[in-house]
Amino acid sequence: MLDDYPRVRPGPPKPSKIIQPQVFSLPPGTERYVVEGQGAVLIPVEAGDHLTIINTEGGQHCEVVASDPRGVLDAGIIGANAQGDARGLKGLLSSDNQSLRGMRMGLQARGIDLAEAQAVHLFEATTPAGTQEQFRATRDGVVIIAAPGDAMDIEAQNTATPLTVMVKRAVLKSKLRFELPDPLADPLQDIRVHTQTAESYFVKAGDYIQIIDVDGRQCTDFECFSARKLDKGIEHALDVTTTRTLMGHAYPMPGLHAKYYDQEMIPLVEVVQDTCGRHDAFAMACTEKYYNDIGYPGHVNCSNNFNTALAEHGVGARRGWMAINFFFNTSIDEHGVMYTDEPWSRPGDYVLLRALTDIVCVSSACPDDTSAANGWNPTDIHV
Repeated sequence: MLDDYPRVRPGPPKPSKIIQPQVFSLPPGTERYVVEGQGAVLIPVEAGDHLTIINTEGGQHCEVVASDPRGVLDAGIIGANAQGDARGLKGLLSSDNQSLRGMRMGLQARGIDLAEAQAVHLFEATTPAGTQEQFRATRDGVVIIAAPGDAMDIEAQNTATPLTVMVKRAVLKSKLRFELPDPLADPLQDIRVHTQTAESYFVKAGDYIQIIDVDGRQCTDFECFSARKLDKGIEHALDVTTTRTLMGHAYPMPGLHAKYYDQEMIPLVEVVQDTCGRHDAFAMACTEKYYNDIGYPGHVNCSNNFNTALAEHGVGARRGWMAINFFFNTSIDEHGVMYTDEPWSRPGDYVLLRALTDIVCVSSACPDDTSAANGWNPTDIHV
């Protein structure tokens, strides 16, 4: 019985390691992608780039398809030979899986037709966890990596599991920037909110607003007004206190408690999808007074940026704006103290909203480089 006792490592205890978001703590030029089970990713590559595909949990089949910039399929781009029909990838893209809608649009935009696609097939049902396959790009193009699987059956135990893809770039970029993800649909407006600025825009009832954290760990304040009320000179902005009261939650999330309201309890927008799940709806957008008080007089701030962006819509200026601050990582502790830390948002994370009436909106790319609010590095937001 004692033989089954776990082995104990001799010596004094060792301190635990500091856990960091891996996407930011990887070596320069190294990128990490996760291909979810029954999912696929499209990764642009350049000549000399190295790809490592890891069967994270084991037993997951993988299909790899490569294409040149003209949309011509050729597995030779990654120095491999196609071994058979890309039936798994085709099955995923022909399914009703809405998470692959962006992938379909990305293929269409690049002129890639998978009707006759042949794939490099990797891994089997008996493949151990952690098994790796490596490739090197011989020329520029894109690589599509899929983790195909059928609808899971409790009798068959045919679980589809994630794959991890590590890309080591041959040419290091001078500045860390991430590619904008493929759109979820054909955009009516494409708005880049540059770092430390704000932009206003009009959205019709029923249209969707996708607010994207392009490079990760960047806050964005969002406010909106009923356009009909503004036409009458009534400035009733999205009110987070009213919203918390009606929704019974710190901030709305997809589901039954998804709506944001103004002070007259008129619903303005609802949350359809949220890939981060950590935001702030307690504090105001950063203000001039905040920076003055902490010793940075004259620092650019979101409230003044809101005033400038909303002036063209006839909205009066305010010293501080109530807002929903997407991706701002705040919480209230057991002593009632609000504390903040670096955002949880990864590059490409987004919040998808649907307008419930015609609205005038404003979004910022928060300029706070004095705290951990933006990971100490304010970047862009895309709407």
